[in-house]
Amino acid sequence: MSELINRKSDFFYRIAKLLKQARNSVVQSINRTMVHTYYEIGRQILEEEQYGRERAEYGQQLIKDLSARLLKEFGKGFSPTNLKQMRSFYLIYSKGQTLSDEFKLSWSHYLKLMRIDDEKERKFYEIESIKNNWSLRELQRQYDSALYARLALSRDKDKVVELSQKGLIIENSKDVVKDPYVLEFIGLPEHSTYSESQLEQKLIDKLEHFLLELGTGFTFVARQKRITFDEKHFRVDLVFYNRILKSFVLIDLKIGELTHQDLGQMQMYVNYYDREMRLPDENKTIGIILCQDKSQAVVEYTLPENNEQIFASKYQTILPSKEDLKHLIESKGA
Repeated sequence: MSELINRKSDFFYRIAKLLKQARNSVVQSINRTMVHTYYEIGRQILEEEQYGRERAEYGQQLIKDLSARLLKEFGKGFSPTNLKQMRSFYLIYSKGQTLSDEFKLSWSHYLKLMRIDDEKERKFYEIESIKNNWSLRELQRQYDSALYARLALSRDKDKVVELSQKGLIIENSKDVVKDPYVLEFIGLPEHSTYSESQLEQKLIDKLEHFLLELGTGFTFVARQKRITFDEKHFRVDLVFYNRILKSFVLIDLKIGELTHQDLGQMQMYVNYYDREMRLPDENKTIGIILCQDKSQAVVEYTLPENNEQIFASKYQTILPSKEDLKHLIESKGA
């Protein structure tokens, strides 16, 4: 009897999966058709404006008249503002933008992207939205946390250009590290008093958000993972695995300023994982210490010159000032 019930349940699950896939496919098809249609409307509006360019008010009146007729026949969605957005969409995406020929995102995504003035930054968020299947909310969050600016801070000029052409390409351990990490989703004020265990619990409670902040390819493995040798016990705060790099990523949380002892402890954790946990076909373990403050000199003189495994990054619990981050990038490139 139980076998029959399980079989029926499995049968229902398979049928439901097919219907959900079909529904998603239909929605995606509708979105693509809508975006292509709006692009074409924008093109024709611009061409008609150019036809009457000798008359200063022709373009403005054209959109008003078109809006009135479309609203009457097709209903909402064709206000003068919406038609101007379609015109802007064509102007921006007729310039050979990355992936623009296929338009794989929703119209709402493109409305957000069009508000990003910097072309390189806009291309980056378009590529990453497609690669990672970001919802509009996820795209908004990554933009608000200045993901592009934070990644650009740790790269030279050529690498910044590459970000805008290919998105984030993960080839080595440094590519998965950001500085700073923005943890505004945990809801802790910037200067409030809290412990490392409270910070850890907040991150676990918001694990989905934290994985989004960590980036592509991360999966959660464990918290407070115990390491034991010579009858001594140690605990790694958070353990992740990156499927792209094929390596463990250990994260330790530190309240206050980073010390050389913190770096030494992480080096021990990484060595242990490399020697006891890593499989022959996996790459070396990465260790990241998230701290509120750090001396770059302490980091540089504590770790080997050719270090590619241990990293220290600041974290902040409020969204950064995007203008300040851009200023840092400009001063770095000067």
